[in-house]
Order: sequence, then C-alpha cells, then structure tokens
Amino acid sequence: MTAGAASASPGSAEEPAGLRRVARVVLLDPQDRVLLLHGHEPGAPDDDWWFTPGGGLEGAETREQAALRELAEETGITDVDLGPVLWKRVCSFPFAGRRWDQDEWYFLARTTAQTAAEVEAGAAMPGLTELERRSVAGLRWWTCGELSSTHETVYPTKLAGLLSALLDEGPPSAPVVLDTEIV
Repeated sequence: MTAGAASASPGSAEEPAGLRRVARVVLLDPQDRVLLLHGHEPGAPDDDWWFTPGGGLEGAETREQAALRELAEETGITDVDLGPVLWKRVCSFPFAGRRWDQDEWYFLARTTAQTAAEVEAGAAMPGLTELERRSVAGLRWWTCGELSSTHETVYPTKLAGLLSALLDEGPPSAPVVLDTEIV
C-alpha cells in the first residue's frame, strides 16, 4: 500500500484548527465504480444521503492509517491499494443532534479482491459503531453515469463531476481543494 500525502500536524497552515480531522476513501473497483454508503439521520430513514467510507482520526494515527481502518470497519474490505489524496474539503453539517465541523481528505483506493456481490451480500460493515448501526442502511457500487443522473443526495455534492475528471484525467498532481460545504 502506498500513500500519496503526508499527514500534517494539527493546527498547521495545511490543516484548519478546531476541526475534526477526517480521512475518506474513494474506493474504485475494476469496473471504475465507486463504493458509497447509504446513510440517514438516526430515527429518520427518509432523511438520507450517500457518502464515501471514512471517518475521524483516532489517537495519533495518520490520515492514511485512518482511511484504511475506517474502510475495513465500514466495508470489511482490507485488500486495497491506497493512493494519493485527491481532494480536501471543509464541511459542516447537522447529524444525530449535533453539528459536525470537519476537515476531510479524500484518498484514492483501488480494490480487486472484493466483488460488488461480496460486499453487497453482507460481508460489509463489520465494525460499525452503535451510532453508525443506527444510521447506515447499506452500501452499493455506483458508476459515474449513475452518479450523474441520480436525484439522491450524494456527498461531496459534486462527486459525479469529480469522479468523471478522475477517470478521464487520472489523479491530480496535488490535492484539489473543494468548496467549503455547509449543510
């Protein structure tokens, strides 16, 4: 496994202070489909959205370590090639009765070991927290075309265009800073 970006220290110029540090994974399968989780507000399944695997750093772990740990916990997938940081964004959103302010780094990763059928058949989500068990309804692989035509909410909001550019042009030479997103 390789990593394309070093983790900055908290509060450095590269990383906004006071934000939850998050590592996310843009996981592609051999057909260039991206794996997304289907989340919803706990107790309100109709308030739903799709999002990339990932979560907050624990202790002194690096963003790369967090990306791999979160991917394994949320999907059961451990055989991946972790690539560079594609995008960075700051976001703020309400969830489970509080506001979450996050500094997110999106890592590219590829897998060949897991098929979509294996992941969707329940081999996934072995290490969800109690809150995640109440708010994650499942997951699925999405093609770029499906993302472009969906009317469902997907985060980051411009994922279809970002994925299209990634597949057409390859990873950027440096992480792209996405617009701040406040929900």
